[in-house]
Amino acid sequence: MASSSDDDWKRTAAAQAPSSQLRHTFFARLEEVRRPAALTPRRISGRTVFAGKATAVIGMRRAGKTTYLHQLRAERTDAGVPAELLPFVSLEDERLGGLEAPTLGALIDEYTDRHRATALERAHTPMCWFLDEIQVVPGWERLVRRLLDADGAEVFLSGSSAALLSREIATELRGRAWQVLMHPFGFDEALRHRGATLPESPRLMRRAERADVETAFVEWLETGGFPEAQGLDLATRRRLLTDYVDVALLRDVIDRHGATNVVGLRWLARQLLANAGAMFSVEKFHRSLRSGGIAIARDTVHQHLSWLEDSFLVRTVWMEAASERQRMVNPRKAYPVDSGLIAVFDRTGRANTGHALETAVLIELERRGSEVTYFRTPEGFEVDFLARHLDGTTELIQVCADATEAGTAAREFRALAAAGQAFPAAEQTLLTLDHRALPDQVPTGVHAQPAYEWILNAAVEPAC
Repeated sequence: MASSSDDDWKRTAAAQAPSSQLRHTFFARLEEVRRPAALTPRRISGRTVFAGKATAVIGMRRAGKTTYLHQLRAERTDAGVPAELLPFVSLEDERLGGLEAPTLGALIDEYTDRHRATALERAHTPMCWFLDEIQVVPGWERLVRRLLDADGAEVFLSGSSAALLSREIATELRGRAWQVLMHPFGFDEALRHRGATLPESPRLMRRAERADVETAFVEWLETGGFPEAQGLDLATRRRLLTDYVDVALLRDVIDRHGATNVVGLRWLARQLLANAGAMFSVEKFHRSLRSGGIAIARDTVHQHLSWLEDSFLVRTVWMEAASERQRMVNPRKAYPVDSGLIAVFDRTGRANTGHALETAVLIELERRGSEVTYFRTPEGFEVDFLARHLDGTTELIQVCADATEAGTAAREFRALAAAGQAFPAAEQTLLTLDHRALPDQVPTGVHAQPAYEWILNAAVEPAC
């Protein structure tokens, strides 16, 4: 027997039945979808599909979420699944503008009926829907839940806002979705994108191969990992990345949340993007804006910061603390989602290699699914990252572009040793820019290596 909720859905769908023009556009759009000519394989930690759940691919705009959906679709066609059972819909297509969930549901039902015979021929292979930028459709949560429950379909979603997918999945989908985080290219992905072959053993590279990898690593830190930014000249890349940030602010913050203090929002975004790894205090920033003549409430700054995180433009790291109150009263460290954004927004002309390296390490930890904080010892020594990995291990990580100077190395090792007393089971790691930047002597129990080796090791090892 149909539930009252199903009856309500059917009545709403009937009232919002698609027009013949919309129906024609929708089915024509599905037929237009073609497999992209080239797909750079993406590295995802953990599983991407969970039986009975929708797979939700989330992350910063232009990070490659749509291409990743195409990649998942291509894997299934390569396995022999007919393309008509793998419909792909881009919901930001202006020809489908204004769609609401009941209307989209009616179109999906009609498409499913058209291809039911093909599914039966394939031993009841379920329809697998790829719904790109699903957040533009009001009421999409109920539609996805119906497809999972009533139709037994597989569903892959993409969206640009963490708040959108995290909140609605927790409430409306009631645990029926599995989130996959998509960041811009990691170093290994950028190498694959340019056609390079990853070293089988990063620690045992020959001198010429290591030199090539180190050159590529420095270029990647400066360029960043956004797919469209690869291979561009500096001026074009700056303009492209600036446009990315402007669009994220406009569509994922201002339009979505109705932000009204746009001046304060842009000041905050520039401050965070230009000062990777710097301590950030809402109270201090609020005082700075007020002293500069920009009227803004402290609560508004807190709100803007959370929206920037929701849009994946900014990542923040809390201090490791024994209590929630202690955690909240200490400043956070803030980073852009991509190292390429740093030079675009830093107008001081300073060298940003160290900041870019620290940013790359944080984003790599997020890509691995690790829980990350920073740690400050009672003596005031600070360790950049305390990472709790998916396999249950813990790692204390110091990032230092050049640790060859004895005083610098001693400072980094002193902080690791002090933090190691609080976390005796944690692996202690020092990451440098390249092989030449490693210190001459390394204390027992500390693993020092170039950051590119640390990244590439994860790329060549089996995923968790």
